[in-house]
Amino acid sequence: MRSVMKRQTAPSLKAAVFDMDGLIFNSERIVQRTWQDAGEVLGYPDLGEQIYHTIGFNRARRAEYFKKVYGEDFPYALFVEKAAARFQEIVDTEGLPVKPGVRELMTALKENGISIGLATSASGDYAKASLEEAGLWHFFDGWIFGNMVTRSKPDPEVYIKACQAIEVLPEYAVALEDAPSGVISASAAGLRVIMVPDLVEPEQEIRAKAWMVKPSLTDVLDELREEGVLK
Repeated sequence: MRSVMKRQTAPSLKAAVFDMDGLIFNSERIVQRTWQDAGEVLGYPDLGEQIYHTIGFNRARRAEYFKKVYGEDFPYALFVEKAAARFQEIVDTEGLPVKPGVRELMTALKENGISIGLATSASGDYAKASLEEAGLWHFFDGWIFGNMVTRSKPDPEVYIKACQAIEVLPEYAVALEDAPSGVISASAAGLRVIMVPDLVEPEQEIRAKAWMVKPSLTDVLDELREEGVLK
């Protein structure tokens, strides 16, 4: 994957707003496994493949998607219950891996006086518990969870509210995202976007919306230092 960074004159950076699943945590692949396992139990083979179409969705939008694909009779509540139980089983056994460079990048942002926000489609209970367990919750100055918005990514609502939560105008913030829907969301909200792809490689139209595309958060930190954004 080729790294891309657009050379442009932009307002000084005052805040960084992070997505969570697939960016901070290597969790999307675990979710895919849980969907696959739950689907097999319920008689829906290859259900794990649907994750490619729903990354960035909150619970309400994901429910609508499954009903549309599998019909109104799809037992969504039971599916969520079984997938959640399987997710916890995997995490209890294997842990929830933190992506390389997360802690170092957040530390550098704080050392440079840059606020950190969270804009995730995940529920508040899950997000806070996961970040606390990983020792990362203290980095955040404000947050917006999936249950705090009415429209999920790619709608810009979550990023608009995340900037409000940390009291920074979007043009002074950068969003860090792994998924195309998140890139669209943050870009529409007026943030510069740094993309670190996870499960889905971006098409050219998504890359065109990004300020920077990098293979890891470690590479993001190196680039921001090289560009003089961070000391």
